Amino acid sequence: MEPTRSAQTRSRGRWLLLFGLLLSALTLSGIAASPAMAEDGSTAAESEEYEFAFTGNVQFDGEPLEGVKISVKGGGFSADAESDAEGRWRVGVPEKIEYTIELDEDTLPDGVVVAEGQNPRTAEFGLTNSKSVNFFLGEGTRVTVSFFDQLVNRLVNGLNFGLLLALAAIGLSLIYGTTGLSNFAHSELITFGALMAFTFSGLVPVWFAILVAVALSATLGWTLDAALWKPLRRRGVGTIQLMIVSIGLALAMRYTYQFFYGGRTRQLPGASPGDLDLGPISLSWIDLASMGVSIVVLLGVAWLLLRTRIGKATRAVSDNPSLASASGIDVDRVIRIVWVLGSALAGLSGILWAYYRPGASWDMGFQILLLVFAAVTLGGLGTAFGALVGSLIVGVFVELSTLWLPADMKFVAALVVLILVLLLRPQGILGRRERIG
Repeated sequence: MEPTRSAQTRSRGRWLLLFGLLLSALTLSGIAASPAMAEDGSTAAESEEYEFAFTGNVQFDGEPLEGVKISVKGGGFSADAESDAEGRWRVGVPEKIEYTIELDEDTLPDGVVVAEGQNPRTAEFGLTNSKSVNFFLGEGTRVTVSFFDQLVNRLVNGLNFGLLLALAAIGLSLIYGTTGLSNFAHSELITFGALMAFTFSGLVPVWFAILVAVALSATLGWTLDAALWKPLRRRGVGTIQLMIVSIGLALAMRYTYQFFYGGRTRQLPGASPGDLDLGPISLSWIDLASMGVSIVVLLGVAWLLLRTRIGKATRAVSDNPSLASASGIDVDRVIRIVWVLGSALAGLSGILWAYYRPGASWDMGFQILLLVFAAVTLGGLGTAFGALVGSLIVGVFVELSTLWLPADMKFVAALVVLILVLLLRPQGILGRRERIG
């Protein structure tokens, strides 16, 4: 039997996307393999070069304690340090803002704890470029959180992360399903939404800034398709060339963001609210709002795809563009709508991701590009509902993996699930098995 053109295209697209996924995995694994990686790309060793620094001395009964771990976080930056033989530690930071400093009590000797209310601590600089922060230690019994409580808390956080990941993954999946394009610039659409929300949040109320950011993200999707992707499709440019163009576009957009916004991580209004303790679950009102918005939007997308004429046309174009065109469907119009919808979803995902991290930065979309690709491939290429299922699995697994793995390795751990599923079911969880020869 001769292979069909649609099956050949899907098979080729699957291998191209997997190739890109492996490239992203290698890049991200290289990042994760470096010690004490900060969220802005700085290692603990590189943090020593910063102009501003927190210092301290860890002692108990006048004796220095060596190997005690100290974590410093704030403004999207994170770095760790350990006390030396004299009990001293130092962490450089990029800017003068408020930071949260936490001592890992598991690295203290048995029977030694931090005084109540002293861990974690918040600190900020005065007129000098250095700030001394010390913890009061005493004898006591360390309070630990049970494994079950940690499991439940991380499971809920994983669902939250999976839902916001699904917004980006569904947009990428719809674009791939209708055009066959593995769009590596999708990560920059995620970043665009967060940066626009930050830009307008200083001018209008934050809720209105979010609406403006989503609308501008949809406009950007329309513009990119009209100015770039549609002309390339009409010229019959192949999928490999389109993928290379998307990589170049991603780099151009990413460094344009850096040029205008700099390398700093910018905080959205209300990005660090207090936690709401619901038994073992610790969430903020922003986490609850994020989950609620994600669920409502995903239900709206499902209704659009299943109950409306444009949704049925989108599924027809995704299944067979030539047959859809022969049936009277305006394929270019459907693709244009998919680009607008996918970009709007990516922008909204970027805003929620900025609150989840927290903070918006020029390369934030690239940081989860591997996870978006993993979710799409895991659920089934070109399948919107598969992308949703894949995103939830990836999100939950990423958070649960921190029970056993270092936090720096949690994103790479998602690749393990992807490989295992593809070994057992190459077409993905909800993908269809296709005969190509």
